[in-house]
Amino acid sequence: MKNRHKKRSTKAGLPPGSLVHLGEKTAAAARLTLLEYTAETLHESEVSGAQLADTLKTMPPETRLWLNLRGLGDTALLQQIGACFNLHPLVLEDILNTGQRAKLEDYGDYLYLVLRTFRYEKNGGDDIGAFGKSDTDRISSNQVSLVLGKNFVLTFLETDSPEFAVVRERLAGGKGQTRSRGVDYLTYSLIDCIVDSYFAILEKLDEKTENLELALSGKPRSDTLHAIYQLKREGVYLRKSLWPLREVISSLQRGETKLFERDTLLYLRDVYDHTIHIIESVESLRDLTAGMLDIYVSGVSYRINAVMKVLTIITTIFMPLSFIAGLYGMNFKYLPGLEWHWGFLAVLAVMAGISLGMLALFRWKKWL
Repeated sequence: MKNRHKKRSTKAGLPPGSLVHLGEKTAAAARLTLLEYTAETLHESEVSGAQLADTLKTMPPETRLWLNLRGLGDTALLQQIGACFNLHPLVLEDILNTGQRAKLEDYGDYLYLVLRTFRYEKNGGDDIGAFGKSDTDRISSNQVSLVLGKNFVLTFLETDSPEFAVVRERLAGGKGQTRSRGVDYLTYSLIDCIVDSYFAILEKLDEKTENLELALSGKPRSDTLHAIYQLKREGVYLRKSLWPLREVISSLQRGETKLFERDTLLYLRDVYDHTIHIIESVESLRDLTAGMLDIYVSGVSYRINAVMKVLTIITTIFMPLSFIAGLYGMNFKYLPGLEWHWGFLAVLAVMAGISLGMLALFRWKKWL
């Protein structure tokens, strides 16, 4: 899975607040987008760090803004944004440390939130299905940092986020309450879109689970076991990432900060319910995965026992036949029936009779 482990050793020995980007290096340049809006107007533009400071000085007090930074490779630009909005150096450090779990920090004048987005990326090859083909889809995770102030929202993304595109379209079209409400409602909308995107991941996991169950009901192969372990790892990773989100949303909807209006808290309760539902679904997935592992081990053991049963019966049948063949293979001159014309056929008949008799006995004992 992509972006799961970050090399924190890069920052070993550096003082707190040192700006070092920990994450995937991308060739795309950092892109800073500024949306200035009121209930009646909206203006969107791309700005540089120097232009941002001038824009903020001339901005009317009733104007609300959403500043979005896509790409975290430009630490100088991030420092300029921090200077414009008086962000603490530890906040800037956390924005660049893209391996964090979901969290909420209150700095008095503003809130700092860390969320994560997930999506499946296809690496080529066949999906795991009822026929045991190997699955090459992997979960890709990206960190989303949000800063909520009195009249501004700052978002910091590693890559483009399709979840945020939906909110941008609402603002541009004047749909819903996003324009008429404060920036706290815009923050809720962004959080809600991120949480709702998790349902697409759950649907994909449900599909993979159903396909694995079909594979287990047939003749599971070694790559089926690999797919089960991969599904288990994905479930564990999602659980580890989503459990802290529950506490973040819970803290917000309890109204512990003055930056969220009372009416917006009602909407956050709905997001909290969605979060609980997602976590419960991930827990159920973990139980299903554990059950599939047991089914796979039981199925393999059953097939091995069936093979061993057949081999044991064949060995048991041939034991008396080997004894007779060995007995008559002894090099003695005076062996009973040695000179008899029908001796060879008689021995074969005895062997055939013993074999049929033993098969009948096994059938009667229901061993076959």
